[in-house]
Amino acid sequence: VATDAHPEQVRKLFRRNARLIGRRFILVHVQFGHEIIEVATFRGGANGKANEASERSETGRILADNVYGSLEEDARRRDFTANALYYNIADRSILDFSTGMEDLQAGRLRVIGDPEQRYREDPVRMLRAVRFAAKLGFIMDTAAQAPIAACRERLQEVPSARLFEETLKLFLNGNAQTSFEHLRQQGLFAALFPQVDVLLDHAEYSAARTLLQGALGGTDTRVRDGKSVTPAFLFAALLWPALQEQCRLLEQQGKPATVALQQAASDVLQECVGRVSVPRRFALPMREIWDLQARFMRRGGRRPHALLAHPRFRAAFDFLSLRSQSGEISATLVEWWEQFQTADHDGRRILIERARLEETGQEAALGPLPATSRRRPRRRRRRGNRPGQGGADDSHDDGQTDSD
Repeated sequence: VATDAHPEQVRKLFRRNARLIGRRFILVHVQFGHEIIEVATFRGGANGKANEASERSETGRILADNVYGSLEEDARRRDFTANALYYNIADRSILDFSTGMEDLQAGRLRVIGDPEQRYREDPVRMLRAVRFAAKLGFIMDTAAQAPIAACRERLQEVPSARLFEETLKLFLNGNAQTSFEHLRQQGLFAALFPQVDVLLDHAEYSAARTLLQGALGGTDTRVRDGKSVTPAFLFAALLWPALQEQCRLLEQQGKPATVALQQAASDVLQECVGRVSVPRRFALPMREIWDLQARFMRRGGRRPHALLAHPRFRAAFDFLSLRSQSGEISATLVEWWEQFQTADHDGRRILIERARLEETGQEAALGPLPATSRRRPRRRRRRGNRPGQGGADDSHDDGQTDSD
């Protein structure tokens, strides 16, 4: 909702159901039932008094811009013409102060004002251009694309926490694959994830690129199906090529594989902090997904049972499946774990013994799994057999969680 009412006036009107957010431009979030309505005050023009009140960096980036104005001025301050359309609830009309309707019908993304100046004011506008183009199926006009090459490194001026949020908007909107391709075409992916971008075109990392595209495609499917998606899984896939490369370099220096993996994870995440900072609440489960990949290889003794009970097993197994689909690892390992998850006690014992024989180079002469080796859900006890029996279902899911 856009209004000429100032943020404090809006908060006073809705009282406890409203709170102010933002620093660059203050907004009001109004709680309306189970929804949050974002209310923005019309912004003023970009000259004269407005320039004096705006706080800018030495390079021209707007740091704070709480200058209010009219509806027409607000329209001129919007990023794109197709994003500067207003619905007037009073007469149900659409107000267009530029070429918004024309560009909307033509599927064209056009920047309002001088594109280079607008990108310098807020480099995130380049990412917004990619997001709108991917989400709406629009084509950026030549004027919108031309300055990106000269301005994309200005993304380094943007706080890394804000870039993390913008990255989520790019990849969690149901158009992750298209957004990824647009980012690479414009050189913006290299500005966000340079340690990954430099590897994607190398032949030895073709499987990693296939894995990343598979993860993005799976994310799009889950979003379209209304299922939850965790940033931890997404970033585990995004940074996987960089992790592999750093592991390789550390192992060449004589570091044991386990030590190399731990140090590589820390190095990759530390390098990310300067660009796209992954919050700790996502970085920790992301590292667990990576760590469990090595544990899938160790199938002796009680280790498979312990791994199956790990709270991050489901997400890590989905990641293992992506690695198999990309050709990075053999499909037989994934098949083994699929069988292990559904087998009963005897079936699991046979599978572990088979894995031991394979690892030692011996012939697996155990034959097929017995017909009764599929796990069956335990029947619920009948109520009232004797005092003290509550009939509770004591079955469990072996610690598995829904896919992250």
